[in-house]
Amino acid sequence: MDTARDAVAGDVGPARRRGLADEAADRIREAILAGRFAPGAALREVELARALDISRGSVREGLSVLAREGLVRSEWHRGTKVIDVTADEAEELYAVRAALERLAARLAAERATETDVTELDARVDAMAEELARGAQGPRLLALDLDFHDRIHRIAGNRRLYDGWAGIRSQVHLYQLTRVRLGHDGYRAAVVEEHRELVRLLAAGEARAAQDAAEDHVLAACRELVRHLEPPA
Repeated sequence: MDTARDAVAGDVGPARRRGLADEAADRIREAILAGRFAPGAALREVELARALDISRGSVREGLSVLAREGLVRSEWHRGTKVIDVTADEAEELYAVRAALERLAARLAAERATETDVTELDARVDAMAEELARGAQGPRLLALDLDFHDRIHRIAGNRRLYDGWAGIRSQVHLYQLTRVRLGHDGYRAAVVEEHRELVRLLAAGEARAAQDAAEDHVLAACRELVRHLEPPA
């Protein structure tokens, strides 16, 4: 048994420090989600390396992280670009998100403690307060995504959370586009829809909660697609 373990360990190469690559990914992601790089924009390694004051290799590794998140795409001889926001892609993304949110809501309704519900209520209260102060869409969206992060944590399924984490950056970008194109509609629905979901979770109504979570996501998709599709 010891020999087998030694053989496996011997096949593993030396560890690599990825601090700069992770920082590059974080900084580029922040720039994309802040709108400094628009959907479809080219991301040039030389310029990014100069701006971040790091090597092109670290930038390249950072872009690979974002590619795994689905936030950027790289093509041979065409470089790397921020993903485009299109109606077809939106429908694919939101269909996956709806399935994840449906399961997360069902599990959360079965497992949420009183403390969990209090934390979710506090997040919705924060949305309402920011809305009353006239907060812009991106601030409300940050609270919105934090709310859904918490539901996925409460659900208590690691693979489910990993699935959500894998599309979260894409959802953020698409939701930013939705907010930008339909700001008033987003502001009108953001508090009420989340408040109802908390009510269902608190009551342990798993079936109603999963349906509400799915409807919440698909309604957002319809609103976004309506703005993305050219008029007939």
